Amino acid sequence: MSFSNNSDFSRRHFLRGAAGGVLGASMLPNIMRAEETTAAFPGGGKAQSVIYLYMGGGMSHLDSFDIKPENAAVRGDAGALRTAADGVRVSKFFPTLAKQMKHVAVINSLTTTQGAHAEGNYFMHTSYAKRGTIEHPHLGAWSAKYLKKIAPTLPSFVKIGGGGGTLGAGFFEGRYGALPIGDPKAGLQFGQKHNTLTDKQFNERMSLLAKMNDKFKSQYKMKLVKSYNDAYKDAVTMMTGEDIKAFDISQENDAMATAYGKNSFGEGCLLARRLVEKGVRFVEVSAGGWDNHNNIYDSFPAKAGIIDQALGTLLSDLSQRGLLDSTLVVLATEFGRSPNINENGGRNHYPKAFSGLLAGGGIRGGQAYGKTDKDGKNVIENKVKVPNFNATIAHAMGLDTQKVIMSPSSRPFRVADKGKPIAALF
Repeated sequence: MSFSNNSDFSRRHFLRGAAGGVLGASMLPNIMRAEETTAAFPGGGKAQSVIYLYMGGGMSHLDSFDIKPENAAVRGDAGALRTAADGVRVSKFFPTLAKQMKHVAVINSLTTTQGAHAEGNYFMHTSYAKRGTIEHPHLGAWSAKYLKKIAPTLPSFVKIGGGGGTLGAGFFEGRYGALPIGDPKAGLQFGQKHNTLTDKQFNERMSLLAKMNDKFKSQYKMKLVKSYNDAYKDAVTMMTGEDIKAFDISQENDAMATAYGKNSFGEGCLLARRLVEKGVRFVEVSAGGWDNHNNIYDSFPAKAGIIDQALGTLLSDLSQRGLLDSTLVVLATEFGRSPNINENGGRNHYPKAFSGLLAGGGIRGGQAYGKTDKDGKNVIENKVKVPNFNATIAHAMGLDTQKVIMSPSSRPFRVADKGKPIAALF
């Protein structure tokens, strides 16, 4: 783990950042609050944790999981592989995953109303169309707010890779947003107290800080001030707990690191496994670069190979550790790609049909759900709208998809809008 023991500033920055931008409220006046509720949502599902793999840019369904090998006009170079699940095929770019498809439900009938990247990304993560007047919570934030913590000293929601951008809290308090990890190999930087500082000295300093803050807290008895204070305590607890070692993938042996792949996505998946093993509720790992408008086969096979190795190993690893039944693995993207290859050798945005994967966490593997026509243009069987896909994930986690909460502006919202879980997938 990459910790700098010579930077007090960086360590203080970590505490403030964890409490503010990640676990708390760094800009108090600008954060909206959801109506308080203390009870966790009732509901089914076996998934104590979710590993959400996001393919940013719009991954081609026709070159991954909704292949059309019999149709020369649209098949491209994808080819076809039989898998460990009877009747389920994947493209030739996913040989490792093919061996694990007995665990996986392929949804080949996803459809979205959003055909631009930012809007599609937002819709896939929240089930709501992007608007300038409100920010909706990410699925991970719903789980952080309404599901009981499994690991008291670790955050409930972590995002690995994907650059900056929103941490997903939406109109919930900021403490329910994600803890961001930019480089999985570097782990959680500045997350340990200075090596020259004793526990006694550290506790004395924290006590002094608390006394300095008491007057402000007594004068401004606001929910957001309390949220910030609680989040700061969470950050300190995380710094001083043993479970913080879960962020250090260097503790894995070289064979395991090699199996996942020594690249940012493979290392992100390995870190995700370590975190759910310790009880983190929701871990997102991002892999961008799927916006293949030009020369798709110059880049798609190599990128698919990275995903194939990491995801195939992740499913096998979780299964062998007895964690797959309690961990839902999701692969999602914002939309598909056009069936016809364009004049630049690529595929354009295509929101009408695309694919996603669900595995573990109570999902019945070894099935392909939904169907597109022979060209991959139109969904002709078991159409799955984005809110239904998200409601299925929420149900697997045990979130109540019918529960209505009120935003700070007194508007009603549900975890997946009007989406309904897909019973056939369980």
